Amino acid sequence: MTEEQLQALRAAISVCRRCRDEPARGEGHRLPHEPRPVAVLSASARILIAGQAPGLRVHESGLPFNDASGDRLRQWLSVDRAAFYDQRNFAIVPMGFCFPGYDRHGSDLPPRSECAPLWRQRAMDAMPQIELVLAVGHYAQRWHLGTDCPKSMTETVRNWQRYAKRNSGISVLPLPHPSWRNTGWLRRHPWFEAELLPFLRERVQALTI
Repeated sequence: MTEEQLQALRAAISVCRRCRDEPARGEGHRLPHEPRPVAVLSASARILIAGQAPGLRVHESGLPFNDASGDRLRQWLSVDRAAFYDQRNFAIVPMGFCFPGYDRHGSDLPPRSECAPLWRQRAMDAMPQIELVLAVGHYAQRWHLGTDCPKSMTETVRNWQRYAKRNSGISVLPLPHPSWRNTGWLRRHPWFEAELLPFLRERVQALTI
C-alpha cells in the first residue's frame, strides 16, 4: 500500500462514527459521547501494538497510551516516549478506536463491537511489513490468535513462546494490560518479568531504529 493509500485509510478512520450512528446492538447502545478514533498506522514500523481501546485521558489528548498504562508499557519495552511515538518504530492500532465509556463500577467498558469487524483486517492489510504484534489484553489476543487463543488471558501469556517463536507468519507476543489494576497479577506471576520481558526487549531492540 502506498503512503497516499495509507493516508486515505487514516482519514477514513478519523471520521468514523459507526458506534454512535449505527450501534451494533441497537439504538440503546449508542456511544454516549462524540467519537474520537485513535490509531497510528505506519508504512514502515515492524512492530504493531494491538491494545484494547483508548481510556479517557487518551480520548482527551488523541495520543495513544498517554497515561500511566503507557508509562508501564514503555518500561516493559525499554523505550522512551520519543522512540515509542516514532511511527518508524511502532504502529499502534487498538481493537476499538474510541473510548467506550465506563461501566457502573467506574471501569472502562470493553472495546466497541462495531470497530474490529469494520477496520481490523483493513488496517492489517495496509501494513504488510509488520513482523511482531504485541497483543495487549484478551480482546487483542483473541483476534490475533483466533482459535489458538485459550479462554484465560493468564494461560495465553504463560504460553507466549508458542506464539512469539513461530516459524512462519507474523509473530504474536501476548501481554497483560499494563494498567495499575494488573499490579497484583504481575506480582503473582514473576515469570513475566524474568522470562517474557527480556525476550520482548530483545525483539524491540532488533526491530526498531
